[in-house]
Amino acid sequence: MKFFLSLLLLISMSYATDSTIEVIKKVEALPSLSIEDSSVDYNDTFKLEFFKTLVADMNVISIFNVDRHYRLVKYEDTNVIVENKDVNYVLRYKMSEGDGSSLNISIKLFKAGEEVLAKNYKVNRQDIFMFVSHTIAYDINEFMGESSVEWMKRKVIFSRIVAPKKSEIVISDYTLSYQHAIIKGGFNVFPKWANKEQNSFYYTTLDTEKPTLKFVDIKTAQIQSVISSDGMIVCSDVSENADKLLLTMAIDGQPDIYIYDVNTKQYVRETKYKGIDVGAHFKDKDSIVFISDRLGSPNVFFKKIGKEEVDQMVYYGLNNSACSAHGQYIVYKARESSNVFSKNTFNLHLISTETDFIRRLTATGVNEFPKFSDDGDAILFIKNYKAQSSIGIIRLNHNKNYLFPLKYGKLQAMDW
Repeated sequence: MKFFLSLLLLISMSYATDSTIEVIKKVEALPSLSIEDSSVDYNDTFKLEFFKTLVADMNVISIFNVDRHYRLVKYEDTNVIVENKDVNYVLRYKMSEGDGSSLNISIKLFKAGEEVLAKNYKVNRQDIFMFVSHTIAYDINEFMGESSVEWMKRKVIFSRIVAPKKSEIVISDYTLSYQHAIIKGGFNVFPKWANKEQNSFYYTTLDTEKPTLKFVDIKTAQIQSVISSDGMIVCSDVSENADKLLLTMAIDGQPDIYIYDVNTKQYVRETKYKGIDVGAHFKDKDSIVFISDRLGSPNVFFKKIGKEEVDQMVYYGLNNSACSAHGQYIVYKARESSNVFSKNTFNLHLISTETDFIRRLTATGVNEFPKFSDDGDAILFIKNYKAQSSIGIIRLNHNKNYLFPLKYGKLQAMDW
């Protein structure tokens, strides 16, 4: 029964300057930005698709009021078009096809009619154009002197349910514009990047006699079995230098947190509660946060690695069943109503371990599987609302949320 409840809890985790609890919404006087297309060689459908992706990226960096009107202009023109003469910034780009069907993109950024930035980009395939768009947004953000958005260029890995007990593991960009199903067939869930380079990953397969953790080397396409466990096994986090895994396993008949050493292939049991301990994340190299029902319902707890003492971290929310940590901050999922037998809203909340503030980050639907960016500037999460499954981005320092819907299937778990 504990196996079943633990798996239900983990599946629900995947489906289902300080701030204060009162977020004050400010009307920011952001500079205006228009985008001009000077592309050649490509059809109108592709030109418009790239334009929409670039508009989305420029919105997500959250430093401009972006005009969504599509306008054409010659790349060599020294002046912006008349409709943009009063716009603070104008981004002009030209796409052209190079040797071997490569995609070449040149950009110019104008400020008050004067060119202030010019760059060139090239990729070997047209179908990965969205990564060029993300890089353009990153470069303009850097030029403007804003805090880094390095996370925009990272890949997302997620599992999606496509039929009963059938799933796919997919590598994508953060907007879901690019998708490559790398594992198909069977029931494979909970993917987790194995390192910062994102050239390998772990996942759990439920198609074997025992749930088994697998390791995939993307470059060689080799898949290796890492460890199996009765009842359940999930890799919930990987250490910064990729040599330690936080696993949830039920070796002794109950789900507990284990630390697995990648080099020695040995593991150490970290929690010993006779109940449910799951979903651990490294808070730093010496401590973890995790989910436990030791108070009767799931909540977020903290402990030093190798120590017995456990501290409750969250005192707000009815069912706190997923979390992620970055420095002094913890983001967690909480149920907003007390009816456990009907549809509920599950929102994400942000707390600090150094103050008593609570900040609610979402408002509707089922919001889950939060994951901080490496710099703590953004949170990626899964949102399920009105039969639509989406990836969400929260820009913490800008008080803005963005959603990117999945075209088919239902998101089960993800990592970036």
